[in-house]
Amino acid sequence: MNALLEPPDSPAQSARQAEKTAFENNKLHKRLCRQVGQAIGDFNMIEDGDRVMVCLSGGKDSYALLDILMTLRERAPIKFEIVAVNLDQKQPGFPEHVLPAYLTKLGIPFHIENQDTYSIVKRVIPEGKTTCSLCSRLRRGILYRVADELGANKIALGHHRDDILETFFLNMFFGGKLKSMPAKLQSDDGRHIVIRPLAYVKEEDSSRYAEIKQFPIIPCNLCGSQENLQRKHTKAMLRDWEKKFPGRVESIFSALSTVVPSHLMDRDLFNFRDLQLDGVANPNGDIAFDDDPCTTAAGTTSFIPLQMQR
Repeated sequence: MNALLEPPDSPAQSARQAEKTAFENNKLHKRLCRQVGQAIGDFNMIEDGDRVMVCLSGGKDSYALLDILMTLRERAPIKFEIVAVNLDQKQPGFPEHVLPAYLTKLGIPFHIENQDTYSIVKRVIPEGKTTCSLCSRLRRGILYRVADELGANKIALGHHRDDILETFFLNMFFGGKLKSMPAKLQSDDGRHIVIRPLAYVKEEDSSRYAEIKQFPIIPCNLCGSQENLQRKHTKAMLRDWEKKFPGRVESIFSALSTVVPSHLMDRDLFNFRDLQLDGVANPNGDIAFDDDPCTTAAGTTSFIPLQMQR
């Protein structure tokens, strides 16, 4: 029967729609696996014999991280262990049964750490003030200790590409630094390697994947409702840019991995003081008399897609 003549809710049309949905869902899963695998490979995040502690908050991103890492563990040519860890901060109404039930069903080793950081934060931070800084410091110290107790040498966090970009702008706007979340770095206590396997994953993909997988999302009542957070304003700025100038956000993210120290102003990063003429042509030398490389003849900004730069 011709598809145009079929009733809107006919079994044939429903079957085709279901097939299309399944195809798109599988395509998304493959893309996430590819991006996470690429990030792991690019930064050598996970090695043979590693024990990776996946920090599971109950949010969409940490669920996606655990899910994709479990998939990649089955396909990887190396062997590594995964242990999921949740910090129960004793927030009012926190559904403490959700994560144990979910992780038990998955059949993966897990640990629930019970620490009442909620009361500390509410006692120390005045009402209406941002709680993120203190909350993060408390969480960090506890999770480092738990990693030691569990014998985990890698700590995996669920920060994605958008988190990294937002942090970059927050540091630039409010901290006066060109700094962001690294994909891999030694922890500040010098005893762990912190990794962010979702570094190449867009938040919109993570959100859609969470909907498809129907993860049992647990909202954060401690800080998630603070509408005045600068991070939320920065997120809105990036979304607005992407709508008005498609490709701009991708170009900015690419810039984070294409740094030219000689063209910045950090005297510790590049030795400007001792720079002398050597008479050798250098493609990275100054081009002071050239046209602005970021504008077209019409004066409009031009963005080079990430895939064209590699």
